Amino acid sequence: MYVGIDSFVSQVTDPSTGHVVGPAERMAHLLEEIALADRVGLYSFGIGEHHRAEYYDSAPPVILGAAAALTSRIRLGSAVAVLSANDPVRVFQQFATLDLIAGGRIDLVVGRGSFTEAFPLFGLDLADYNELFEEKLDLLLKIRDSTKVTWSGRHRPALTGQGVYPRPVQDPLPIWVGVGGTPESFIRAGLLGLPLMVAIIGGEPRRFAPLVDLYRRAGAQAGHAPEVLKVGLHVFGYVGDSRQQASDVIYPGWHQMFTSVSRERGFPPPNRAQFDATSGPDGAFFLGSPDEITAKLGRVADQLGGVDRVSIQMTNPRLAHADLLHGIELLGEVAPRVAAV
Repeated sequence: MYVGIDSFVSQVTDPSTGHVVGPAERMAHLLEEIALADRVGLYSFGIGEHHRAEYYDSAPPVILGAAAALTSRIRLGSAVAVLSANDPVRVFQQFATLDLIAGGRIDLVVGRGSFTEAFPLFGLDLADYNELFEEKLDLLLKIRDSTKVTWSGRHRPALTGQGVYPRPVQDPLPIWVGVGGTPESFIRAGLLGLPLMVAIIGGEPRRFAPLVDLYRRAGAQAGHAPEVLKVGLHVFGYVGDSRQQASDVIYPGWHQMFTSVSRERGFPPPNRAQFDATSGPDGAFFLGSPDEITAKLGRVADQLGGVDRVSIQMTNPRLAHADLLHGIELLGEVAPRVAAV
């Protein structure tokens, strides 16, 4: 199992000083975090895509280009690229170019996203939520498979043999499908033979086992080899010196972040008891010391019948830069321990 980090590049208020970290300073911090992840041996660093005031990740390829120039080993990618709101031609061109800059270290994880601001921003109808993704994924895969593409659909002008350039170092460019909890999404990825990135935001990870099994069975029925049907996890978490220290560091920002989301979606605000439950041994939030995180990763991998990679999302609006750097260093201790899992 490979271990990496995802970031949503959130706005941050330093919890000890009250200093609001501005966008330029936050980007400088982010690049320092990515460089450290590279040095301590983490497998990957992913950048999300949001079009909201509290995040600075609306243009992931730009951030990843800067990261590629600063690093030499770590894999870099999207987490996720909101394909429904993008032109697949431009997405492929951007990530193929990134792959050239990074020397073949790019992963493209595509999905529909958990927020909907991109749809009105780019003049799209939210009623087309599912159809947009299916159609654009079909085009993206055709572009990956052939330089010159003939294709037609409902939401984009047809291609009649035009070439799409440049081509990436990796052939094929790795394209993962990011999914939430709908069976249809797992089946689609399996039938296409694409690796799966499962976003586990709440509940217990073991409850995803039937959906992962559905993905593998759909892939096998479509004739795809088991080694093609990779499973990755995107989870929230933080690694500290101890579980108590990690909880004390992460809880204020966790509460702020999920209170905001709950308010938007009409849910009751979260409380400390919910945090303790979700960050417990069987919860969705991966929190604790390196030993505790190592044990939990192994346990979840067993529950899901094997996991190829896990990306821990440590973004937190109240997490000091120094604490995030320390968490990255500690996660670097976890990575070699689970490499054989």
